[in-house]
Amino acid sequence: MKNFILGLAMLLGNLSFSQGLVCSAEDKSAFENKIIELEQHNAQNPGELLVSIGKSFIGTPYVAGTLEVAESESLVINLSGLDCTTFVENVLAFAIIFNKGEPTFETYIDVLKNIRYRNGGISGYASRLHYFSEWIADNEKKGWVKEVTQYLGGVPMEKARNFMTTNRDLYPHLKSQENYEEMARIELALKDQPVYFLPRSAIAKQEQLIRHGDIIALATSIDGLDVTHTGIASREQDGRIYLLHASSKGQVELSKLPLTDYLTGVKNNIGILIARPTF
Repeated sequence: MKNFILGLAMLLGNLSFSQGLVCSAEDKSAFENKIIELEQHNAQNPGELLVSIGKSFIGTPYVAGTLEVAESESLVINLSGLDCTTFVENVLAFAIIFNKGEPTFETYIDVLKNIRYRNGGISGYASRLHYFSEWIADNEKKGWVKEVTQYLGGVPMEKARNFMTTNRDLYPHLKSQENYEEMARIELALKDQPVYFLPRSAIAKQEQLIRHGDIIALATSIDGLDVTHTGIASREQDGRIYLLHASSKGQVELSKLPLTDYLTGVKNNIGILIARPTF
């Protein structure tokens, strides 16, 4: 915890806050370097593009809490430290701007905001897509991904999504009564949004239907919570699907074990959600 606090303090000291954007000069430079690095990619489809870009981040440190650096909700850009969700978001954003043929910093900002926030707009803490199942549904409406779990043998996840408000003390921004009430309103609305997951026992049978570049979210048995981790499916030379992800154990990496085996070591895991890039 001490190291996390020190790291966060250093991060805050190097950030610039302006017009709802939080970005350091180092991260602006990292964006420019990443564009140069990726100009040589020769991916043939969105899935290949996601994996190619995702693998370019291998070795990037895992850092928790990078979006919690401003009192008011702002678009945070941090390419030097990623958690599992910001890894997926940034990889998807880079893939989209390359597909659009507009790899500029301004386009990247617009696309990242569109991916991260409900209906693409920032209107406070609760406007961020905190529950990844809603993230998938919202980004499907935007045309960036398609939820395919239900077509690959998925079954309904019959549980409320209310972990944030029932564990208010875990979320500093929910100390604000306004944020808390808005989050409670969103959680209530999510009751009408169906969620499907592919049970862990069915993944091996359906593995060949998972595509290279699919976005994978790990479903959990924890009360009130839908997903605990995210990553990108990568079909390797042995024909198996592995998880390309920002691991809380240290950095962005490709799982050492195939997805089915990797999941056996994940506490409370009950299966996966699958979203396919469609941009």
